Amino acid sequence: MMVFPISFWVVVGVLLAGGIWAIQRVKDGTGIPMLAVIGTVTAWYVGDAFYNDYAGLYMREFDDDVLQNAWWEVTWFLVVFLAAVPYVHRWFNARYLRQQSGVYQLARFGVSQPVLQRQLDILFIGCASIYIILVLVAAIRIKGEMFYFFFPYLGYKPEPWGRGRIGTGFDAALSLAEYIQMMVAAVFGVLAAVSTNRRTRYLALLLCVIAWPYYLFDRTRNTILAVILPAILTWVFLRLRGSLLKKIAVLGVCYILLNAWMAFIVENRSNGSIANAFKEKGFNLKKESSVHHEGLNMYEELCWINTFIKKGTYNPNWGARYFAELVNPIPRALWHGKPLIGIDYAIARGQGVKNSNEANGGNEGGGVYATISTGMIGQGVVNFGTILGPAAAALLMSFWVAVLARQDLNISKLGRLPLYALGLILTFNLGRDITLITLYPFVFGIAGLWWLDKHPPRLANPPAPNPAGGSFNATRPVGRPIQRRVRRVRIGPRQHVRPRGTRRS
Repeated sequence: MMVFPISFWVVVGVLLAGGIWAIQRVKDGTGIPMLAVIGTVTAWYVGDAFYNDYAGLYMREFDDDVLQNAWWEVTWFLVVFLAAVPYVHRWFNARYLRQQSGVYQLARFGVSQPVLQRQLDILFIGCASIYIILVLVAAIRIKGEMFYFFFPYLGYKPEPWGRGRIGTGFDAALSLAEYIQMMVAAVFGVLAAVSTNRRTRYLALLLCVIAWPYYLFDRTRNTILAVILPAILTWVFLRLRGSLLKKIAVLGVCYILLNAWMAFIVENRSNGSIANAFKEKGFNLKKESSVHHEGLNMYEELCWINTFIKKGTYNPNWGARYFAELVNPIPRALWHGKPLIGIDYAIARGQGVKNSNEANGGNEGGGVYATISTGMIGQGVVNFGTILGPAAAALLMSFWVAVLARQDLNISKLGRLPLYALGLILTFNLGRDITLITLYPFVFGIAGLWWLDKHPPRLANPPAPNPAGGSFNATRPVGRPIQRRVRRVRIGPRQHVRPRGTRRS
């Protein structure tokens, strides 16, 4: 612990203070997303220093001033982020500032709200219909391999949405199908976790059993987190009854299992398919728990960025990478010269190929062996330098917090609860890069819900308010004080109001 510079301890102090402040803002809708961002910074930067041997590796690899400056950049990001969130929230969610966090009320009073449950039933029908369409399209593309689409653990995982690193033609349609499939798979988990309608809950569980193996036996860990964690967190905090200690214990067991499985993926993904490795080797929880994860090194990447800028081998691109991220949804068939994402930094990190005939080079790989994630804060630095860069990244994340807060403040509307849960988990994935590539499942989900808000289905009409049905109903905005039903009891010549459930003295 003594090897860490003072700037590291400043980061720890700001993280603790920010976490306490975020907890105090839970009721206004921004607290939980702020905690997600603070936890993301803690895992990808502070956690990196401990997990990847700061003293034995980073202190020998980088100059002291580079290490110090990286911690100051993390501090600057946190300060700007914490200062900006209230202002961005008031600007973006001005219409909803008088409302209270719907997730807070659900955690306090339960999910058995008639309006909410009706919306979940409708959402299930919509997502199940979308999934059936995707399955039919996948069957056309992979034909006889469809059996393994549902059961990849039997030895093979087909890729109905496969495409090159750089899309050609209308490959964007394949990416769209892939992201929508990921979104509905995550929604099935949340519906299974919180639906009180047995039919909806059991059908959602069945679809989880069918749809989740496609991601569990994939090579990428971020998709596993995006699909599975929303269901786990929603069930633990909104449905599981018991003390906080019980919830923490359940989360601990889930973490051990999920961490071991992702370690199994890391250990075997370079040697072949995960499905084949599982079939041949099996899964050993004790063995896999000891495997060292790769890629949890965003503080290291921040140090590399600072090193390259210091030496003059890399210069900030003044927003070019953010622009490339912003225009990424445009199909390359419509814009042949659409800018590539992160190629310049990959070349600076030594990933450039010598000629177009090398593996993954040329048009197929954009002239690099692989792209390198710069990290949430490092991405800002490669765009705008060491001072403006962290501040730019902080402003983007404060806007993301406001987007999630809006879903929270409208939690009783169609689809907002699953979308909110998905967004919280995607926040952790943004720790590697703030990119639409990570957020597409959320973006497509919110676009669909916006359309449904403009063209509501007839079935979406809320049922009559149930006075005894819980913490909120269709006639009261989330956050309005709860009105208890009272009955008048005649005692002598006057009438007194006595709340239901109290005993006469």
